Parts: sequence; C-alpha cells; structure tokens
Amino acid sequence: MGIEYGVARISTKKQNLERQERNILAEYPDAKMIKETYTGTKLEGRKEFENLLKIVKAEDTLIFDSVSRMSRNAEEGFNLYEKLFYKGVNLVFLKEHHIDTSVYRKALETKLINIEINTDSETMNEFTSSLFEIINKLIMNLVKEQIKRAFEEAEKEVKRLHVRTSEGLLTAKLSGKQVGQIKGSKLITKKSKEAKEIILKYSKDFDGTLADKECIILSGVTRKSYYKYKKELKLEII
Repeated sequence: MGIEYGVARISTKKQNLERQERNILAEYPDAKMIKETYTGTKLEGRKEFENLLKIVKAEDTLIFDSVSRMSRNAEEGFNLYEKLFYKGVNLVFLKEHHIDTSVYRKALETKLINIEINTDSETMNEFTSSLFEIINKLIMNLVKEQIKRAFEEAEKEVKRLHVRTSEGLLTAKLSGKQVGQIKGSKLITKKSKEAKEIILKYSKDFDGTLADKECIILSGVTRKSYYKYKKELKLEII
C-alpha cells in the first residue's frame, strides 16, 4: 500500500490554496498535503514538488485538484505524466478523472481488444491478429491524446488569463483608474473587516476573553493576518 500525497499549488495571491486542499481531503482524507505558493508554469524551481518527486515511489498516489496544478506547460506535464506512470506512481486529477493513470493502466492491462479468431487459414489468422494489434495501438494513441490535450488546455488557459489580465490593466490605465494598491494604504476586504470585528470583540488585548490562539481559530484568518489586523486595530485606537 503506497502513500497518498495531495498536491495544492497557486501561482498568484488571487488563487485559493485552501479550496484545493479542501477538495483533495474530501476524497482522500488521509493524504499528506504538499503546498506550493506563487510558482511559475515550469516544473523547475518548484522546490516542494521537486522534493516530492525525489521520494515518490511505485504504488504511491499523487492527487491534484486539476491537471493545471500538476503542470501548466503541456510538454513538461505530459512527459512527467508518462515518467511517473511507468514508475508505477498513481496520478489522480479530481476535475479530469478521465485521464487518471488508472484509466491508462487499465487499458494497457486488458489490452483493450483481446479476441482470438481461429480459422482454417494461417494467412487469415495472421491478418486478424495484425488487425486487432493495429486497433489496440490506435485506441492507446487516442488515450494518450486525451492526456496530452488536457495539459495543452491547461497551458492555453494560462495564456488566455495573461492576455485578459494585461488587457484589463491597460484598459484601467487608459481610463485613469488606480491600478493596484496605493503605497501605504490598507487593503480593506469583507473578510478583513469581519476578522477585525471578531478580534476587537473577543481578544484579551481589547478586554475580550479569548487568547490569541483561540481568536485566530474564531476569526478564520491566518496567524500572520491575525497579528497584522490586531496591530492595525491598536494603531486605530491610539
């Protein structure tokens, strides 16, 4: 029995790491989570994933929320898929189960079409055998094409996203709108506002009853964000 690894990755601050982790653990509650933040489209430089690839072995399972979380570069993604497949590693893509390695492996193990037709003619037997072999290869090529297409779509989506982002920024600049956060200003979101209200009401620093650890859990924000909001609240009160 191999080890299950859940791999969650985001390449920008706007993406959600928690959502991927939640999706993976919902189907594989015992998976060991590997988290990567702000990575590029290439495999090179993804330290956590590179370290995982060094230790992963046959019968281990890598679970991704989608194929784009494994790789957004079509050629690299497909090459890695095949490398891990022939190493005996299982790959699971929650949003693209049709290209899980189990599908590919099952096709190979059953040889897809395994029919023996014996006739009185040796020539006819050889012909039918060759025909089924050609059909099997054709079907396997179609399976491989599905896998390649999934990685190609992930790569195209990245390019489309970059184009939309660039066009949006250009439109904003031409319209005279502020692009990005003004230096020195505080970014106020619904989540930060709600978290501050909880901190102000329940934290011992503001005459509440909860210690920092309990308040962090109640507010539902990260430890870093919690202390940042608490510091801002203190400055606002002074």
